[in-house]
Amino acid sequence: MKTKYFKKGEEIIKEGMLSDCAYIIDAGQVEVSKLRPNGEKQIIGVLNENDIFGEMGLIDGFPRSATVVALADCTISIMTQEAFNSLAQHNPEALMPILKVLAKRLRATLTLVEDLQEGKSPSQHLKDRI
Repeated sequence: MKTKYFKKGEEIIKEGMLSDCAYIIDAGQVEVSKLRPNGEKQIIGVLNENDIFGEMGLIDGFPRSATVVALADCTISIMTQEAFNSLAQHNPEALMPILKVLAKRLRATLTLVEDLQEGKSPSQHLKDRI
């Protein structure tokens, strides 16, 4: 995996851009946000050391679902598609942390959908579980 450095305020990934890698925060803090249909920025959450983001794009290759900006100077490891495939073939148990993150985020999204269907406020589901 490659290591890359980002300065405070620097955009790491942008919503809608093509994707083929995931990022693991070695040091620093990032903000995850989405644009609402009216163009307003909606903060989804803040990630810290050892958190991962961009994993969906690594797996499905679809455009980025959110924008991530460094809140502090960051050191970030980049997991390429090649590295991911190599792990999947030679050390599949090493992928468990990524799968756990995906499951956690899916559960948070399902809870949010259930709350919305029941007419409840979305509360803090995604922010608390990202």
